[in-house]
Amino acid sequence: METFNHNLSHLFSQLGLNNSQAYIEQFLAEHRLEQNETLADATFWQPSQRRFIKESQEQDADWCEVIDQLDALLRK
Repeated sequence: METFNHNLSHLFSQLGLNNSQAYIEQFLAEHRLEQNETLADATFWQPSQRRFIKESQEQDADWCEVIDQLDALLRK
């Protein structure tokens, strides 16, 4: 079984976003999740990004850990 070590940079790239540290920091500064809002339902995602996040979580994919990390960072 192959395991992957994904990080925020990889996730942003997978979502089709700029994956530079500066862009990630800017994204985190400009976006927030409401208390009861799920990451996949956030209004700032494109439909394909939303689908990737939701499917990754439903399938407990390799991406789940870093998706959870992004979720936590958007709640600070």
